[in-house]
Amino acid sequence: MTLPASALSRRHFVTGTAGLLAAGIGGEIGAAANSLLDTGERLRHAPSMNSKDDPWFKISLAEWSLHRTLRKPTNEGGIRNLDFPSVAKAQFGCDGIEYVNAFFRSPNASGEDVARGTDFGYLEELRAACTDAGVQSLLIMVDGEGQLADADDAHRRDAVENHFKWVAAAAYLGCHSIRVNAGGQGERDEMAARAADSLRRIARVSDAYDINVIVENHGGLSSDGAWLADVMKRADHPRVGTLPDFGNFYDYDRYQGVADLMPYAKAVSAKTHDFDASGNETKTDYKRMLQIVQDAGYRGWVGIEYEGGNGDEAAGILATKALLERVRAELG
Repeated sequence: MTLPASALSRRHFVTGTAGLLAAGIGGEIGAAANSLLDTGERLRHAPSMNSKDDPWFKISLAEWSLHRTLRKPTNEGGIRNLDFPSVAKAQFGCDGIEYVNAFFRSPNASGEDVARGTDFGYLEELRAACTDAGVQSLLIMVDGEGQLADADDAHRRDAVENHFKWVAAAAYLGCHSIRVNAGGQGERDEMAARAADSLRRIARVSDAYDINVIVENHGGLSSDGAWLADVMKRADHPRVGTLPDFGNFYDYDRYQGVADLMPYAKAVSAKTHDFDASGNETKTDYKRMLQIVQDAGYRGWVGIEYEGGNGDEAAGILATKALLERVRAELG
């Protein structure tokens, strides 16, 4: 029987998470999948792709766009992670949302910083908030869980296993993916081999959850489009893909970088910083960039990720959305 995300129970979440944590780099990689499938039910998410009647891409909101607001106390105009779904829909008109795992973290009774990605009650409340707001959870951007290309095998094993709880959380929320990083140390070729191996190991487990494992160009070698495309070829797993970000290429040509990564893209991040008087992004030619996305045959969500320094996050989000809508119409 197929079990949709909206029907996932506490038992499925807890059992599945325990199975994931039991599965490691060292060979029992199928244990997590088996623990989930023993009930004869498969965890699934709502599809991220658009129907034939939708525009060629839909616009989502990445939570990082509101990182300053999320870090403020609520009595000073800040919001909580639990408020993000309603804010995305009511204030910005976005039907899809992309989380950042850092905003799931909260101090426990002893003051220790804990990840609420493993807290069923919290996730249940967050999923209810999405239902109430009428938004779709798309992915969780996962940071701070270790380097997947780490030269130390023990550290890399820990990094792989640290991502399992976010796979389970993403499935429970109805996401299609977790976004991971491919940092590490060493020579270019060695890091590519280690990153690909780690991605495969996570993906073999996440496949039981119908969750993809996607890598963003996010600094270091991952911001080299050719290197990250090579990692994708080495990983060679249908669950492993990319999240091309328009602005995180640094010394690598951004247009070439997006072209390198689009064949593996399962999500796209529309990074913006500043706008000119005509509403165009000052560092990225959005028509040229979205033409690359369209030519690759991509028909999914494009996420607003405003990262400007002027502090007015709401204005930056709305300007990015207006730019995406205008260029989408121009490209047909």
